[in-house]
Formats: sequence, structure tokens, C-alpha cells
Amino acid sequence: MKTILLLVIFLVAQVILAQQELPVIKATSELVDIRDGNTLNKGTWRITPKFNPDIYNTEYKNSTVTFYTDLDSISFFVEPDLKYSFIILLNNRDSAFTQIIYAPGFLEVLKNAYQYDYSDTREINKFTYKSMDDAELKEIRKTFYLDSIAGSGNEISKFINLMRWVHDTYPHDGSTEVPAYKSPLELMMTCRNEHRTLHCGALADVLNNCYLSMGFKSRRVVCLPKDSTDAECHSINAVYSNTLGKWLWMDPTNEAYVMNEKGELLGISEVRERLINGKPLILNPDANWNHKMSLIKEEYLYKYMAKDLYALQCFVTSGGESKCNLLLPLEYPGIIPRTAVYKPKCTNNPDVFWEKPE
Repeated sequence: MKTILLLVIFLVAQVILAQQELPVIKATSELVDIRDGNTLNKGTWRITPKFNPDIYNTEYKNSTVTFYTDLDSISFFVEPDLKYSFIILLNNRDSAFTQIIYAPGFLEVLKNAYQYDYSDTREINKFTYKSMDDAELKEIRKTFYLDSIAGSGNEISKFINLMRWVHDTYPHDGSTEVPAYKSPLELMMTCRNEHRTLHCGALADVLNNCYLSMGFKSRRVVCLPKDSTDAECHSINAVYSNTLGKWLWMDPTNEAYVMNEKGELLGISEVRERLINGKPLILNPDANWNHKMSLIKEEYLYKYMAKDLYALQCFVTSGGESKCNLLLPLEYPGIIPRTAVYKPKCTNNPDVFWEKPE
């Protein structure tokens, strides 16, 4: 025991000695400004001495990162596979061992997943869509006056109007538990009457039923990250436009749809491809979260959705969670772990996954 104790003391002393030899900058405020490449982020970093080390990840390789405290600054030219360590001395008392390292950004991860296999002939589960003549869908359409909400405009305007109604009627809360319900109609009635919130998956299910009740083919699409330890994902809708002959992106959580530089609406596969290839994307200007926060294209598409467009999951029955199909980039082996419970059929072929509905 005495030998082990001496060894521990020696190792701790070595760490302390190593840290003492690191560059030191001083601060009296806990908040730090960081210039990361050409972007200045003001007050976004909090000095936290209890983290050892406190790691700042930059997604810009071969670029300069500068920390600005209220008293001092320090800069490093960051290269991949290297760590840049220093000490921030807060109020001449607390030492925060800090490191800067390069980690690929979400968009770069997505760009590395650009390749699909259009020759993949594996069979997947057949997608089916409830008929608008389904008794419960007819009741949903009647109860919520969806004909009036959709309006008398063209197909695209109806898609948007229905999506906006769901967004306005059912506030989003990603941490909420969906109340017990016997049918989608009961869920919609309960949450509307009791002013309950819904998570993104439930919102996409509600919009899916609204679209189906109006005769539009629709899917709830679960957008998944590559990182299997990342518990966050996002569900949106793909609704098929007979006018345009393709699936379109509709996000009821954020009242969002996406267009190209000509103002033409895009589908999920098109948005993914344009993110990867750096083509222009336009977010509708009124996109928002719960009418409390406007969406910024750079945050919503190039970070949030870039992370969650790595893989795509769809349940094959429009009425709920049953069998599912999973579209994976060619670089990903196996299946996304969180989807395993549904025993998905996987494909690397987007043409098969995004087949035209019958």
C-alpha cells in the first residue's frame, strides 16, 4: 500500500509539474470570447476549473483559435491530431487546465458519408399508406376541419398550411412524455384540449395523419446521427407531391421547409445532397421554434440537421411504429444501434428507399 501511495503521489506531482510548464493566461470573468477561424463567438465559453482538462473542439483544421479573457489572450494554430494545452488562472486562485483539439464538424462528417450504392438490390419492407377513406382518418379530417385549414390553394400551399396548423396547435417539448392514448384522434384531441406539448416524433405522427386524411402520401422520417452515443435525433415529414413528382421536406417542430436558389421546395434527399456538395439552400423566413425563437439557416441546416441527416429511418406502416426501413451511407457497417429494436431492413440505395408511393 505504501508503494502504491508513493506512486500515486509521484504521478500527481508529474501532472502538476507538467501543467505548471504550460502557458498561463489570467482572467477575472468566467466568460471567454473565442475567435475560431474567421468566427468570433462572444461570451460562449465558461471557465470551469473542475474539468481536467476542459476541452474546446474546433471543426476548422489548420486554422487559428484565439481565447480572449477580460485580461489576456492566447492563440494557437490548430492542426489535426495535435492537442494545444494551457492554463486559465481565474482570479489568481483557480487554475483551469484547458485544451484545444480539432474534431470534425457535423457537416464534415456528413460529407464523408456522401456515397450510396445505387446498385444495392436488397429487398426492404414494403411501404404502405392508409387510405383517406380510413374511418379514423375521416374522423380526424372532420373533427379538426382540415379541409378549411388546408385551404383552396394548390397542393403545395395545402402542405404548408397543414404543417403550420400542427406547429401552432401543438407546442414542442423534446423532453415531454406522450400521454397514453387509444388512437391518434384521441391523442390529438387530448393534447389540443389540455394544451399539452409533444416531442418531435409525436408532432411528425400528427402531421402524418393530417396529410393522410387529406389523401396525401406521407411518412414520418427519423433523422439520425452517426454517433451511436448521441441520444438526440429529429423527426420530420416527407410528403409526396404529385405536382412536382417527389417527396418534400416538412418540419412541424420548426414550421420549416427548404428551397433551392429558385425558390423551389426540396425533399430530404435533395437537402442532404446540397449540404454535402455546398449548393445553395434557402430556409423559409418564418421558420421558428414555438414562436419564441426564429431559426437561423446556418444553425438549423448546417449544424443541427447536418448531424441528423447521416442515416434515415422510416416506419413502413403509416399508422404507427411497426417494421421499418433504414437508409445508410455506404461507409456505415451494420445498422444504427438505436434502430435495432425494430429489426430494420437496411439499404444503401436511396432510389429504393424513396420509391414513388403507389
